[in-house]
Amino acid sequence: MTLRSFTVAKCFFATVLMMGLLLGQEANAQSPSNTPTWPKQAIRIIVTFTPGGAPDILARVLAQSWQESLGVPVLVENRPGYGGNIGAEVVAKSDPDGYTLLIGTVGIHAINGALYDKMSYDPIKDFTPISFLASTPNVLIVNKHLGVNNVHDLIELAKAKPNQLTFGSSGIGTSLHMSGELFKEIAGVQMRHIPYKGRAQSLPDLLSGRISMLFDNLSSSLPLIKAGEVQALGVTTLKRSPAAPDIPTLAEQGLHGFEATSWFSLMAPANLPSSIQKRLNTLTRQTLNHPQVRNRLLEGGLEPAPGSPQDLAKLIQAETNKWSRIVHQSGAKVE
Repeated sequence: MTLRSFTVAKCFFATVLMMGLLLGQEANAQSPSNTPTWPKQAIRIIVTFTPGGAPDILARVLAQSWQESLGVPVLVENRPGYGGNIGAEVVAKSDPDGYTLLIGTVGIHAINGALYDKMSYDPIKDFTPISFLASTPNVLIVNKHLGVNNVHDLIELAKAKPNQLTFGSSGIGTSLHMSGELFKEIAGVQMRHIPYKGRAQSLPDLLSGRISMLFDNLSSSLPLIKAGEVQALGVTTLKRSPAAPDIPTLAEQGLHGFEATSWFSLMAPANLPSSIQKRLNTLTRQTLNHPQVRNRLLEGGLEPAPGSPQDLAKLIQAETNKWSRIVHQSGAKVE
């Protein structure tokens, strides 16, 4: 990543954190004087990816806001690795007291169950849904010297060179990997998947031309796209993103029905008391519906949409059904 791209991303990250802090100060000024039974100690939010990505940004926005309004420390703890399973296991096996929370992802709750032979936790039964947080389209970006200008050109090239084009992702079974598998299925092409430990490892290979293309979160790739360092061919949602309205969807370029979104949620261990679940849901809605926070997230490619725990549970079940099929068709498996 170039210095310019890093600076754009860093400025966005810092601004979002400041918005979270301002919101927390407002909420603190409006909070009742009586001390609630919860919380009485520090809260930690587990993020299953390294700092700087969309899950981490969302966690820190919540933490800044809540710390001011609740009057207790709210800590963000990054536990990356094993497709999100390391951090998810920590939360699944924690006490259901509202002091250990998880930034859930489509990978953890809808993909990993079909991908991994052995799981130390149940992606659905071992968690209490709190609220949907936000989503970001995945975006198909290619090396700018690949010689394609749109999805049609890419499909033609892939058909002319079966299994010669490569697509990278931030790991086997991630939504980015599954976006590539869905692309292969709908487009009827054969390409080789190159998994990486994370985005930081895959980007240099894309920029150097060692891999042909990469599926990435739009919120992460936007600085590179705006700087002209990579070419964006299409987003993976059915509608164009407000953050990048000039980038067409894959569906409108002939891949009918193509939809693959990276989404993030707030989860707690199973059997969380309903009173704490409701309190956390209210806090989340207040934070993400704040106009300044919402606008900054939208500008960065994240679309906040906090909702009810029931709606989140329905989404997880629907996404599990969808991605289980794609995982089985791709043959991807992790022991």
